[in-house]
Amino acid sequence: MLGRRSRFFVVLIAFLGVLGLAAPGGAADSAGRAGRFIESLADKAIAALTTATVPREERVSRFRDLLNEHFAVKTIGRWVLGRNWNQATEAEQKEYLSLFEDLIVSTYVDRFMAYSGETLTVVKTMPATDQDLLVDTEITNPKGGKPIEVSWRVREMDGLFKIVDVIVASVSMGQTQRAEFASVIRRNGGTVEGLLSKLREDLKKGV
Repeated sequence: MLGRRSRFFVVLIAFLGVLGLAAPGGAADSAGRAGRFIESLADKAIAALTTATVPREERVSRFRDLLNEHFAVKTIGRWVLGRNWNQATEAEQKEYLSLFEDLIVSTYVDRFMAYSGETLTVVKTMPATDQDLLVDTEITNPKGGKPIEVSWRVREMDGLFKIVDVIVASVSMGQTQRAEFASVIRRNGGTVEGLLSKLREDLKKGV
């Protein structure tokens, strides 16, 4: 069975192949566009991060651009922090969002070198809430094995689709990270500064 980080690696590999598509139109049209948003694989994205000759600094830059283009990073970051967001000062909120993004980049940028041709297939798209659509997909490894079930919660933001959560084998990545951050805060005096200190430390270590 894949570990949580391994699952997330496969999810991010798939995400990097996603093309940004505009999201105007009715409900049926939006569902179709959301499915194509997730399904459309961009060879340039895979090439940008899986080519050994590309310097790491450049891969980091490309990864960060793609992450912010396709994921609602700030929206996810705020939700992950939960009620602690309102307890944080403005300065803490700003630093937290910056560290949250850096953590994602630092954790996953080098793992794309292990990409081995995984493919993504959309199974169905359905409403999740009044705001969101849920796109159910399967990610298949060319070497065989059972496909990994991945659902993408997609939201229209400023005329474009953005991913706001990823559910891998029925486990929400957002909820998992939220629980981990809440635990860190509890273990470090119940303050957001305790989490910020842990994130700074992890980033110095290179995660």
